[in-house]
Amino acid sequence: MMSKYYNIGEFAKLIKKTADTLRRWDREGKLKPSYITSGKHRMYSDNQLKELCGSGIFLKNKEKKIIGYCRVSSLKRKDDLERQIKYVTEYMLAKGYSFEIITDIGSGINYNRKGLNDLLELVINNEIEKIILLYKDRLVRFGYELIENICKNYNTEIEIIDNTVKTEDQELVEDLIQIVTVFSCRLQGRRANKAKRLIKELRDENNKDKDKG
Repeated sequence: MMSKYYNIGEFAKLIKKTADTLRRWDREGKLKPSYITSGKHRMYSDNQLKELCGSGIFLKNKEKKIIGYCRVSSLKRKDDLERQIKYVTEYMLAKGYSFEIITDIGSGINYNRKGLNDLLELVINNEIEKIILLYKDRLVRFGYELIENICKNYNTEIEIIDNTVKTEDQELVEDLIQIVTVFSCRLQGRRANKAKRLIKELRDENNKDKDKG
């Protein structure tokens, strides 16, 4: 009987994973393609599908992770990142968790951060039991509820250590500057000039606060 083969996109959908996950499993040696075409395309067999989804041994034995996620807005705040990692690590150790840490350096309104994307990929692949945050806004500045709902759909809990709003004024100004800058690029004439003046005022004020600090 001839065996059926699937390309990486087809196979990923069938086992409810992403193509990036399959590429990672290939690199790590967890799941190698049945063969690779002359055009360097990974191909997976029907037998591999049956092994994964039929018996389910590979997927069932995979323990879900607890991830501590820490973020700061820029490289200038690396000291704060280290403090976050310290607090989150101490918290998880006190809870007796076995855990990993994912970090990001980038604005809270930038949703294309590597760490955040890696985190969401793990969530969608049903690989995370719990996400630990020091503060709620460390995950995202806006749209937290959307990500929270995605996590709930994949049985991932978000645990926040401190629920008080704890954002530094300077970081908030940096995020506001980024928002205004994005929108100003779409404006023309007087509106664009007003937006540029606002950006300059925000930056000047932020630099004054930095000098005071």
